[in-house]
Amino acid sequence: MIKMGHGSPVNEITRRAWLAGLGGLTAPEARGEVRVHREPKALPAGAVTHDWTSFLGPTHNAVSTETKLSRKLPPPLLWEFGKGTGYTSPAVTAQRLVFFHRLGKEEIVECLHPETGARHWRFAYGTEFEDRYGYNNGPRASPVIDHDLLYTIGAQGKLHCFELATGKTIWKRDLAVEFKVPQDFFGVSSTPLIEGHLLIVNVGAPGGPCVVGLDKSTGKESWRAGKEWGPSYASPVPAVVHGQRRTFVFAGGESDPPSGGLMSIQPATGKVDFAFPWRSRSFESVNASCPVIFDNKVFISASYRTGGALLEVRPDFSHRLVWTTQEFGLHFNTPIYQDGYLYGFDGRNEPDASLACLEAASGKVVWRETPEWVEEFETGGQPRRQSMGTYRGSLLAADGQFLCLGEWGHLLWMNLSPKGYKEIARAWLFAARESWALPVLSRGLLYVVQNTRDALRGTGPRLLCYDLRA
Repeated sequence: MIKMGHGSPVNEITRRAWLAGLGGLTAPEARGEVRVHREPKALPAGAVTHDWTSFLGPTHNAVSTETKLSRKLPPPLLWEFGKGTGYTSPAVTAQRLVFFHRLGKEEIVECLHPETGARHWRFAYGTEFEDRYGYNNGPRASPVIDHDLLYTIGAQGKLHCFELATGKTIWKRDLAVEFKVPQDFFGVSSTPLIEGHLLIVNVGAPGGPCVVGLDKSTGKESWRAGKEWGPSYASPVPAVVHGQRRTFVFAGGESDPPSGGLMSIQPATGKVDFAFPWRSRSFESVNASCPVIFDNKVFISASYRTGGALLEVRPDFSHRLVWTTQEFGLHFNTPIYQDGYLYGFDGRNEPDASLACLEAASGKVVWRETPEWVEEFETGGQPRRQSMGTYRGSLLAADGQFLCLGEWGHLLWMNLSPKGYKEIARAWLFAARESWALPVLSRGLLYVVQNTRDALRGTGPRLLCYDLRA
């Protein structure tokens, strides 16, 4: 679904990488191994920190409360882990970092120390998943930590619950087999959600259920919700609306004709408040950007000529469509809401992506920028100059500003406001495409995932830990 023609600014790097065979994995002996570079600095006095136990962080909206972070880029590299295939990001607590990837015919759960990368335990099981579009065959859904328990769901729908300290399997279910769910475009990609005593999963079974609530301790089914829509690539998001807990699921998988949309679910019972259809008319399309909830409103967005929509949730939990826009259609990154405005990367493909600011009250684009610069490097012993940019980047709000990971491995600190975009600092961490996983921030350490081989340095896919402590 990615098109990179001759007009792409990175076409020359991409062409050289592919011709040199640099698109694959690193050498087998390096995968699954940790290389330590240095120890982290001590946390600054008074620094606010948090765990990062699930996709999009503790707030489920890519907004971090951490403070006293360094603006110097690149930050010091503490350790790196040679990974296999997959697009997941890690989950982190004080003494445990969990990363989920694939090597050969196995999906592997790695439990490492967050500061050193030292392995606590490792669990592997067989998989036969193949990506029909040829991206990669690894898992898409990130791990979820809930106190002493850990949950993972693989690309074929194999759901596991582990004891976090030891890696002991507590329970497991094969959701694709049990619910007769055919393989979607890219397999299972939605990260489950912990809500009270439940694990909420967007199963997307034909004819229902769309969503299930499982007892997180036993895996037994507590409720079913929805009958129409399949599994999306967005993850369920919790929120408090009008003083009540709700779970919002942006559903819709492979179907003909394509269907999907937003569901508001009462997490205790599975009762659906409302279902709002929102999906591209194109068969080969996805809902992948997570819902953003603020001020008793929900913003949803999709690419493929779909755009964005803002819904108001009324006190009786019916809904009202406030506005729609074709000017803010996010492919797979989730926008960030701040002080009445939404910030995110609009655009389906790498060449047409742009960073935009949207006024939440009106749905109007306040400004649009295409961050670009020139990189100087060598290939084949010859100096080169190449126009580069953020393309379909991802944003993380932290310490009063924004961290951005560009699609080709650039890390930036940004100031974003209704007045515009300003770059504070920038570094090129690696020249690797498909840098799509949102960086993870926990206790002043930043975890960045490199998903393909570095086209300039030759280093293979890695999980990298950087020291962002001021």
